[in-house]
Amino acid sequence: MNDQAIAHFLALEAKRQNDGIELIASENYPSRSVREAQGSILTAKYAEGYPHRRYYGGCEVVDAVEDLAIERAKKLFSCAYANVQPHSGSQANAAAYHALLQPGEKVLSLVLNDGGHLTHGSPVSFSSATYDFVFYPLNANGHLDLAIISRWLDQENPRLFLAGYSAYPYAIDFQGMREVIDSHNKHSQVPCLFMVDMAHIAGIVAAGLCQNPLKYADIVTSTTHKTLRGPRGGLILSNRLDLAKKIDSAVFPYTQGGPLEHVIAAKAIAFQEDLSSAFVTYMKQVLINTKACNDELVRRGRIVSGTDNHLFLLNVLDSYGLTGKEAQQSLELIGITTNKNMIHGDRLKPNETSGLRIGFAAATTRGCNQEEAIRIADLIDDCLSKAKPFETLTKEVHAIASSWKDVMTLDFPIEE
Repeated sequence: MNDQAIAHFLALEAKRQNDGIELIASENYPSRSVREAQGSILTAKYAEGYPHRRYYGGCEVVDAVEDLAIERAKKLFSCAYANVQPHSGSQANAAAYHALLQPGEKVLSLVLNDGGHLTHGSPVSFSSATYDFVFYPLNANGHLDLAIISRWLDQENPRLFLAGYSAYPYAIDFQGMREVIDSHNKHSQVPCLFMVDMAHIAGIVAAGLCQNPLKYADIVTSTTHKTLRGPRGGLILSNRLDLAKKIDSAVFPYTQGGPLEHVIAAKAIAFQEDLSSAFVTYMKQVLINTKACNDELVRRGRIVSGTDNHLFLLNVLDSYGLTGKEAQQSLELIGITTNKNMIHGDRLKPNETSGLRIGFAAATTRGCNQEEAIRIADLIDDCLSKAKPFETLTKEVHAIASSWKDVMTLDFPIEE
């Protein structure tokens, strides 16, 4: 690289990532192969439209690349249709809404403070400006409850029911949701559609370690960079081929222009990596590590959510007398990266929060094992309870991180 200023910052970021422990649940490390494709000459090609029906010439190669990404996505998630063009999860959601809804139609989504996403009806998002969002709550124990969902469906008669969450640590019964929606539709004048945003759990779904929402939902959206370990981007899937044209036109030309074919190539590589048996082994270890850290904090008397997936929530306000913001900043001082997060029944504002969201997808990619996950819980607790000096804890964090794989050299097996 001949830009020394940017080269300097890239080196600093590589050092930060290698020296620390990444516990942000929405982050992961893509393989070197994924990064090479994302930085490839494909970035120079405009390819508005879809394979074999483009608005530009010279698309023979990118057509083949996109076809491959589509076929691999369909195989990975056992579905009939895939659109790999969305630039992000937010744009995937925007396109999915447009394919299913008219402006102003009603969407039933989870209360945002209980683990929703900005595009799930936040007042600062396009979603609430375009559609009429109403919100179903979790039960008193902070879990999804099919009886509550059924009551809200009957009360609100939405055109769309939305499932999928950014900070929900428990298993999701997509089959039960489908059954509740079908029951509601038998007596509703407004048939309710079912959409799932599986951005966080997509890797768990791909590994066959939880229910596959493609069996039950009309449309499923996802990002490709969280538990899937791919490039930053979005994805739309469905088994309803009658929706294919609507989804395609909702992506292009309605919500975005030319696709990022270099990113699509990187998605194709990630999907093939995710089809390997090694990826299933990896995801199983993510679940083991997450539960081990959660359970160690319980053993130490701290208030945590429990977990069935790649993340859990730590109530830092009641455990340590700290806001989520204060806890996040303290952990960052010793090299552990987390993010403040609302928890069920949170009394604080989103810029403070009572909780931390902790996930193990990224750390496990680098080689974290169950024993180290327990050690990390101890480091978190010692830091937030001020049981040890920050200097001592920083050395311990660095010792663990330095024993793991270098983020710049990671590569994952592909099974053809």
